[in-house]
Amino acid sequence: MQVLLQGKLVQEPSTKDAYLEILADKYSRCILEATMELPKSAIDLSNECGIPISTAYRRVQLLHGHKLLGISGSINQDGKKYFLYKSRVKSIMTCFKNGSLEVEIVPNSDLEN
Repeated sequence: MQVLLQGKLVQEPSTKDAYLEILADKYSRCILEATMELPKSAIDLSNECGIPISTAYRRVQLLHGHKLLGISGSINQDGKKYFLYKSRVKSIMTCFKNGSLEVEIVPNSDLEN
């Protein structure tokens, strides 16, 4: 199985398994899809995806940890931190053939960072 991540092949079985688990999770898929075009806050993602805010925060941490979601932040006038999340991938394609699983990750070219 080969995974293409930002132009680099990833061979680690644990990383491959993590991507497949992420794809199997409907909340993670919703967050990735919702943030492909525009960055959004966790509250926006919670509302748009219909998931509890605590689940939204856990999923964005998971996605960011696997480099599938980017985070940008600022501090508002009240001194509170405000984070926005944006998908770092445009698509993830999987194919199982000849006993091997292939996963291709296409980077999101709309990234502002």
